[in-house]
Amino acid sequence: MTQDLKDKVVIITGASSGIGAACARLLAHQGCKLTLAARSVDKLEALARELPAETLVARADMTAPADIEAMIDATLARFGRIDILFANAGIYVPGEFGDGDIDALTRMLAINVDAVLRCAHRVIPQMQAQGSGDIVVTSSISGFIDVHWEPIYSASKHAMQTFVHTLRRQLAGDGIRVMSLAPGQVANALWGFHDAEDIARVSAGERTHLTSEDCAEALLYMLSQPRHVTIRDLVILPQNQVNI
Repeated sequence: MTQDLKDKVVIITGASSGIGAACARLLAHQGCKLTLAARSVDKLEALARELPAETLVARADMTAPADIEAMIDATLARFGRIDILFANAGIYVPGEFGDGDIDALTRMLAINVDAVLRCAHRVIPQMQAQGSGDIVVTSSISGFIDVHWEPIYSASKHAMQTFVHTLRRQLAGDGIRVMSLAPGQVANALWGFHDAEDIARVSAGERTHLTSEDCAEALLYMLSQPRHVTIRDLVILPQNQVNI
C-alpha cells in the first residue's frame, strides 16, 4: 500500500523553475500543501496561481540564513507542521578549477551544501516532535562518480550523499526518512534548456537527457512508499547518457 500524500505540508526550495516547479505541480495534484521557495517571487506567484493546492510563496535566498529561518517560520505559522522538506535548490558551475572564479565556486558550495544543512537542521526538531517526516535532497549522478570537468559541483554532491547516508541513520528511530534523488543530465533551465522543442529533442528524441517531470515522478515514487520503506538513493539516468 502506498502512502497517501493528501494534506501533507511540503517545502520545496528552488521551486521557481526546473525540477522544483515540476515537483510542485505534481504534488499539488496529490493534495499536498506547498511552500514554494526561491529568489524569484514573480515566478513563484505565477506558479502558485496555476496550482490546485494551498500554497505559500516564500522569497528565500539560500545563501542567506535569515531567509531560510523566515521560510521555515512562515511555513509553521501558515500550516502548523512540516511533513516533507525537498531540499532542491542548487546551482552548477563547471570548468577547470585552477581557472575558475573562486567566489562563484564557493557560492555554489553555499547553495548546494550549506543551505541544505541549514534547511534540514531547522526542520528536524519539528519532525521529531510530530514523530514523522521526510527529508529529500536533490543530489546528482555526480555524487556517485568523480566527474573531472565539474570538480566542485561533484564535490558538493558527494558531500550530500555522505550527509544523506549518515543523517538517515541518526534519525531512523525518530520516524524520519532521509533520501537522495540523483538524476543524470536534465533538460531544464539550469542546464541551458528553455525551448520545449529542444527539450523534446534531447529527451524523447535523442534520449540523452531527462526532463524535470521525470524527476518529479521519481520524487513522488519515493514519497509514496509506505513508512517502513526508505528509498535511500534513487539514481535515474537518461537512456543514452554516455559521457559518464
